[in-house]
Amino acid sequence: MIDKLASTLGRNDDLPNKALAREIATSDDINSVGELVDLLKTSRDKKIQSDCIKTLYEIGYLNPQLIAGEYKFFLELLRSKNNRLVWGAMIALNVISKVRAEDIYENLADILKATREGSVITKDNGIGVLINLYTHEGYRDKIFPLLMEQLRNCQSKQLPLYAERFLPVVKGRDRDEFVKLLTARREELGRESQRRRIDRVLKKLKEITKN
Repeated sequence: MIDKLASTLGRNDDLPNKALAREIATSDDINSVGELVDLLKTSRDKKIQSDCIKTLYEIGYLNPQLIAGEYKFFLELLRSKNNRLVWGAMIALNVISKVRAEDIYENLADILKATREGSVITKDNGIGVLINLYTHEGYRDKIFPLLMEQLRNCQSKQLPLYAERFLPVVKGRDRDEFVKLLTARREELGRESQRRRIDRVLKKLKEITKN
């Protein structure tokens, strides 16, 4: 396995890792997933660690079920001192939350903590986890306030992206509070392009409400 990773091949790009991920994902090779996890646990080489986490979440993009069983391992990585592993783990948890909502919901406190404290990529994917959980009716009422808190406190430059991601799934009366929040925060956006993106979201929300 290690001989197929980018750094072992002397490469400075991620193409070998993506190719390996496609190979594993398309063949449902669960054993190779385990090998990557073991290698990530045991290697002290940060390049190898980076290759492993990259390959794992790329597998997740293509076949989330294949890495879903390792969700506890990814949760542990959220506490890593290596920021690359933290945001890579959050990407993995984001894709896993689409297929293992119950397991992810039970560990939401750890995910929220990492989202609050993490880098932009960590935050982006933490929001993704919440949006995925929101789509499950059984979690919706508890997830919605958490999502609103994130949208209320996120950096203004990230707000249009999060609003666009939440738009397709927001339901019923939750739309009213979503509209109020976006309207209230719209004026603090520093760029006209950001305000236009929010305006498009608000327009679509109004169209949905009318229908």
